[in-house]
Amino acid sequence: MAQKMTPEEVVKKQLETYNNRDIEGFMSVIDDRITFQDFASGTTTLAGHAACKKFYGTLFESSPNLHSTILNRTVFGNTVIDHESITGRNGNDEALELVLIYEVKGAKIIRISVLKKQ
Repeated sequence: MAQKMTPEEVVKKQLETYNNRDIEGFMSVIDDRITFQDFASGTTTLAGHAACKKFYGTLFESSPNLHSTILNRTVFGNTVIDHESITGRNGNDEALELVLIYEVKGAKIIRISVLKKQ
């Protein structure tokens, strides 16, 4: 029997597959009922496995130099909070800084809250 991944290991796999633009690996740690939320407003910006796969599949195809670097990580129970610097998104060389709050249940990410600089 395989050992259960910790929340941090789940998010680490998500980041590695994101940086490799590996949609199948990326989706392997995404829950069927995934929701993405804007942290400031609480608005749901993306919901469900199919919508997530479509969004990230398109992003990976249009971003050959996509790369996210963790500037800081905090793990608190089943929550992983990453301060990330993302380059190459849709061909943009300027770094995009985000704080992403991942909620993990089992070995799947169930919610990602996104905090953008104001």
